Amino acid sequence: MELRQLEYFMALCEELHFTKTAEKLRIGQPTLSYQIKALEDELGVRLFNRLGKKITIAEAGEILLKHCKIVFTNLKFATEQIEDLRKVKKGKLVIGALSGDLSLIASKVLLEFHSEYPHVQIQFFSIDDPVEKIKHNEIDLALTFMPRPEECSIQIPLYEDDFYLVARTDLAWSERDEIEFREIQDIPLILNPIGHCFRELFADACLSAGFVLEPIIESTDTKAILDLVEEGVGASIISGTLFSLENTGGLKAIKITNPAIIREVSIVHHKQKYIGTVAKGFIEILVNFINENKVLEDSYKETQLSKA
Repeated sequence: MELRQLEYFMALCEELHFTKTAEKLRIGQPTLSYQIKALEDELGVRLFNRLGKKITIAEAGEILLKHCKIVFTNLKFATEQIEDLRKVKKGKLVIGALSGDLSLIASKVLLEFHSEYPHVQIQFFSIDDPVEKIKHNEIDLALTFMPRPEECSIQIPLYEDDFYLVARTDLAWSERDEIEFREIQDIPLILNPIGHCFRELFADACLSAGFVLEPIIESTDTKAILDLVEEGVGASIISGTLFSLENTGGLKAIKITNPAIIREVSIVHHKQKYIGTVAKGFIEILVNFINENKVLEDSYKETQLSKA
């Protein structure tokens, strides 16, 4: 049994037509027919049912097809791993991060990553739905809130992030350390627009609480949102990790209760995508960066508790 025969067999399973398959493979139809018959003779079974000019996959063919897919996937992984070993710390990495908090966090990690992997070509995209790009194999890694399980993807949980109401320290509601979720509807908010993953989740939570959210300003630019908050235009809702990174002393994070807003952050990659040295390096640097800044966030929480 030769790999070439198995490649011909898999192509025929896809087309279910000898002439079309031969054209696709750029070989003569007699050659294709001969190789398929040789494979059937070697296995001692019929792989296809011939019904005139039409063919269907026989039971034995279904079994062989299932195992062929595993064999060729493993061969692809082996080739990628060998190439990765040969070109360690070289290559290309395409990263997508949920626009807003996670996009800003990922962009901060890229500086250290580039320093350690200077010869790696990096493409970074801030996307409202990076998991969709993973499904279509358009990016290597996605940093996002833990999505619903997808059959085609693998999720690596990173950490849970609390979200806070963030406002300038000299505004009325900034005197408080906690605020109930339902009270948010009375505060002018600056948020990501509809279509953004977190905004969708947040809007659902508002509906469950019996009100519809109407922010005064919407923006995909997290830096612009925080600048507006610092100007006293309104408040926003951001993650504790982002607050620990961006607060220069002029903002206060107010704990949201009843219910609290907590999201699990994860790295997602395609199930059939080989995660090589470069991608693993990015994940490791990201995890270290997050752990260092979670210490800052936890320190802030302890400070707030000591004041209570």
